[in-house]
Amino acid sequence: MSLQVEKLEKNMAKLTIEVSADDLEKALQNAYMKQKNRIALPGFRKGKVPRQMIEKMYGAEIFYDDAANELIPKAYADAYDESGLEIVSRPDIQVVQIEKGKPFIFTAEVATKPEVTLGEYKGLEVDKVSTRVTQKEVDARVQEEAEKNARTVTVTDRGVQDGDEIILDFEGFVDGEAFEGGKGENYPLTIGSGSFIPGFEDQLIGAEAEKEVEVKVTFPEDYHAEDLKGKDAVFKCTVHEIKAKELPEIDDEFAAEVSEFDTLEEYKADIKAKIKEEKASEGKRKQEDQVVEQAVKNASYEIPDAMIDTQAGQMADNFAQRLQSQGLTLEQYFQFTGMTAEKMMDEFRPQAVKQIETRLVLEAIVKAENIEISEEKLDEELQKMADTYKMEVEKIKEFMGENEKKQMKEDMAVQEAITFLVDNAVEK
Repeated sequence: MSLQVEKLEKNMAKLTIEVSADDLEKALQNAYMKQKNRIALPGFRKGKVPRQMIEKMYGAEIFYDDAANELIPKAYADAYDESGLEIVSRPDIQVVQIEKGKPFIFTAEVATKPEVTLGEYKGLEVDKVSTRVTQKEVDARVQEEAEKNARTVTVTDRGVQDGDEIILDFEGFVDGEAFEGGKGENYPLTIGSGSFIPGFEDQLIGAEAEKEVEVKVTFPEDYHAEDLKGKDAVFKCTVHEIKAKELPEIDDEFAAEVSEFDTLEEYKADIKAKIKEEKASEGKRKQEDQVVEQAVKNASYEIPDAMIDTQAGQMADNFAQRLQSQGLTLEQYFQFTGMTAEKMMDEFRPQAVKQIETRLVLEAIVKAENIEISEEKLDEELQKMADTYKMEVEKIKEFMGENEKKQMKEDMAVQEAITFLVDNAVEK
């Protein structure tokens, strides 16, 4: 194999790859051996037709496609390694020459990793992280826990209140006539849920069990049923059952039941500490987003379209795999949603651009700041993985090849670059 590399505009390159005539002849013979059992000619038994007779009858090009498909993957892989380029897209393959007795020549147009010129990335401004926790926030979290532990009781001594769960019969009338779809029996409804059209649930507040109530509403102009849009309606409703949430008493006994603490005071102190940790983590993530966004904005680069297409394609592939894990094919998803492959790629492109920009700039910062991940740091990360998956760390190492370890180090270095940006930022 021989290779010529031509640099093109906008970080594109064209590889011209030449495979010897001998290798082409071997591929043509392999193609003949695979196809001969499917070819029949008068006077010959099936599978016994000489290659020369087939080529004479159908033309030598009958085996060209199969031969090219055999030669291209390995030849391109060899050229990829030999070129020394950082290729960041799938190749656009074009056959230039394929003819018996001559070298096989094809081109592969590829995108190469863009050069990044860093702008300002130290001393960037970030919001100050506040971990202050108010008593109101603690009480709200305690109240949430009380709501989770509430029990539902049937109410008989009062009318419907906001938040109650009721069992309801209803029938709707427009201009005195019952309309289709306007009737329900033993329908469960939570008052305040907004399940019915505006105004319906509010008018049930105060209704008593087994007493008919008239609810007057106007259907919205954008209502899904054409014949009801903007119409005034009357619903005759009967509440059969009223259920209310009964919250537990918030005291030491409650704290002991829902936590590892014996007193409400200890429980609240633990909640306060956890909210503080959450705010610290959220604040750190926000600062990371802020510095990365600014560093990307301050840098300059030129991303080739083919690189964006490849990234968007990978995102589409990942999406298809997630669908498949849920028992749905991409074709079924397209049928259900009206989406197309082209529209999906268009939707993924902005996100693909953002991912590429972020990675390029952070890798440039890794290089500029000589950030390296030691074997010790890699081992620490692998140990964390082992603990997460409850595996022996040596087993994880067995599953990982050198390429996987290299990729993991690169990912860790990028994360170190983000930490570097935050550490060198200025809080405002």
